[in-house]
Amino acid sequence: MNKHQIETLLSSFTGSDVSSPFGPDALVYKVKGKMYALVSQNEDIARVTVKCKPEDGEVLVSQFDSISPGYYMNKRHWITIKLCGEVDSTLLTDLAHHSYQLVVAKLKKVERESLLINGG
Repeated sequence: MNKHQIETLLSSFTGSDVSSPFGPDALVYKVKGKMYALVSQNEDIARVTVKCKPEDGEVLVSQFDSISPGYYMNKRHWITIKLCGEVDSTLLTDLAHHSYQLVVAKLKKVERESLLINGG
């Protein structure tokens, strides 16, 4: 999966908003104002940072050279993945969905319900 494909996937999630609050070097993906992913913009090898359960992050970091604790993020709850081909598209898709779902699960009930009403 390349940078354009992961950006398209992240943008497809219900209620997803994209912005550049940290400047042009990173696209931040949020749902209801809560970040669930960040995609680097100005690197030779693109990177995506996603939220994950701490125990899952530890396993992934130990299994893949291209996955590291979250760059500039809480390293316990975020991982950064180099989009260099080591991690297959299926796993990347699952990690992106899981990150989104972790954030949605922490939203207020009325916010979660509005996502369902509006297409999610």
